[in-house]
Amino acid sequence: MKKYGLMAALLALSVAAAGCGDNNTNDTAGNTNDNTNDNDAALADNEDVNEDDVTSLGDEDADVELSFWLFGATGYPELAEEYIEENPNVSITFQEIEMGDHHNNLFTALSAGSGAPDLAAIEVSELDSYKSAEDRFVNLYDFGAEELEDDYLDWVWENGESVEGDFLFGLPTDIGPTVMFYRTDVFEEAGLPSEPEEVEELISTWDDYREVAQTILDETGKPMADNPETVFNAKRDQAPQAYFNENDELILDDEPYVREAFFETSEMIQDGYVDNFGMWTPEWGGGMADGDFATLLAPAWMQGVIKGNAPDATEWRVAAMPEGGGNWGGSYVAIPEQSELQQEAYDFMTWLLAPEQQLKAFENMGLFPSTPEVYDMPEFQDYSDDYFGGQNTAQVFAQSALEGEHVHKGPQYGDVNSEILAGLDNVFDGFDPEEEWEDVLSRVEQRTSR
Repeated sequence: MKKYGLMAALLALSVAAAGCGDNNTNDTAGNTNDNTNDNDAALADNEDVNEDDVTSLGDEDADVELSFWLFGATGYPELAEEYIEENPNVSITFQEIEMGDHHNNLFTALSAGSGAPDLAAIEVSELDSYKSAEDRFVNLYDFGAEELEDDYLDWVWENGESVEGDFLFGLPTDIGPTVMFYRTDVFEEAGLPSEPEEVEELISTWDDYREVAQTILDETGKPMADNPETVFNAKRDQAPQAYFNENDELILDDEPYVREAFFETSEMIQDGYVDNFGMWTPEWGGGMADGDFATLLAPAWMQGVIKGNAPDATEWRVAAMPEGGGNWGGSYVAIPEQSELQQEAYDFMTWLLAPEQQLKAFENMGLFPSTPEVYDMPEFQDYSDDYFGGQNTAQVFAQSALEGEHVHKGPQYGDVNSEILAGLDNVFDGFDPEEEWEDVLSRVEQRTSR
């Protein structure tokens, strides 16, 4: 049976985003009757939040009571303890939940005009969905954020701006520079060199990648890559454009990059170089542990996923991505216009996301810094990861980060991406790539024209 992109959750987000853009803004800022800054109110309406998801720090009678919504495991509450020690008049309540629920809750609060936190994390692929609701956010340039621009990678900073460049939605947190994780034991079984420097010399282009894939398949019977999604993402994220131009016009079939990524991935599927271990499934995690595939093309944050799924599989190493890195993931911290503590929120945000704290977030949680000053710090230069054989993986990630470029995603990026991945799944199941590409274009046109 052919697969199609899942729509329900994405449609819900799109509807909510439209609501954010259409709502009257008179009831957002400065209305103390409807817009309380009480932390409990900022948490109460979220039915999918339980007590374990909430961390409160500081004196409950503090003069400044900030609320901060996050997704995933960031380690920010632990870092914030330092800030509160230096600023005892501040208390902070953190809410950390699953990414989809987090963005749903934020959309709902922004649309309603009340209930939003003082600070909110937004994942980079979701950010453009909020940019049509500019009036629901604080322009960080109004607080002098231009003074911080040189602290961050150029392309990461630009991603956080409006298309015109005069509105800054958020400050960058971590990023996801892409690399090639690989198994030394699989390479050695195939009679290939396995040290990172040797592997980078062996696989510097995508043609090299396919040649090595054939050798590994012939000698070990194992696929080169885990699934179509990671291979396609690696190719897609090297391109200067994705699915939409800066005017949010679909360019999927007008520019060569995505089409080439789709068909090159399809060819590798048909040649047997790419398996279909579904991401986030037990089989995928087991494949990492057992060495069922030779490489995993993925961002820096995937190191934590590998370690979690395969704690004893210390045969993993890291090499540069063929033909240069890209970026997959990362987030921004924004201040909703509803906040009555905008200056206080900004002060904490700039402290939290400064280079010194980004280094600590990397050391504690593996969040890769968006501030290149960190890359030259001794702790970073001398970094060594025992799991990866004592390799300084940080420097491999940093080189990829420095190669990054600004890529406009557009508010319907997720819709298009899910249809492309569904098409690649169909190719894996034996359907013709040319026909699948045409079907993808048709489905994307239907979804984006609504």
